Amino acid sequence: MARLLLTSNGFANKVIELHLGVNHFGRGKDNDFQIEHATVSTRHCDIELTDQGLVVRDCNSTNGTFLGDEPVQEAVLSAGQTLRLGEVEFVVDNIDVKVAIPKFEMPRPAPPVVLSDGALICPRHPQAQVTHRCTFCREVLCDTCVRRMRRRGGKVLKLCPLCSHPVEALGPEKKRKKKFFGLLQSTVKLPFLHARKTGGREPDQS
Repeated sequence: MARLLLTSNGFANKVIELHLGVNHFGRGKDNDFQIEHATVSTRHCDIELTDQGLVVRDCNSTNGTFLGDEPVQEAVLSAGQTLRLGEVEFVVDNIDVKVAIPKFEMPRPAPPVVLSDGALICPRHPQAQVTHRCTFCREVLCDTCVRRMRRRGGKVLKLCPLCSHPVEALGPEKKRKKKFFGLLQSTVKLPFLHARKTGGREPDQS
């Protein structure tokens, strides 16, 4: 996981292990990392760790947040850079992040039932056909079995409930049915366009 080295005198090269999400730094006791120094504000800055990288944001501190010798309000951190809060100096040791995919506890079922047309019935849900297969353990799953985890940016991961590895669709995935208003729009669109082309007049039937 990403970490900082506190290199200022009196801190004995203390190692700070950052957690995923927002890390609060300051002199106050309610911060994630309390830095007891006169030049550090009660709430000095936030350092956010995501799967996209490491970002520092100053929280209107009295003595400022610096990257190298440059004061910053917000900046992306890279390994090897020097970060300074007031007169307290850190070195960015690394910016690695490990995102742990949760494992879902689920007993392994009996083998799936094969229908005469070759389709498979889900062993967990007898009324549903198999739609996905795990890329790791090769377990077959119906749509209900698949575990979905939404990531930053709206991307959805589809995961196996047994081993938490990604699953793949067997054949083309079914499109979602149109909602009522979308269906209504498609049914009235053509007459409306036709009326516009004819200036609102009924077409000549002669």
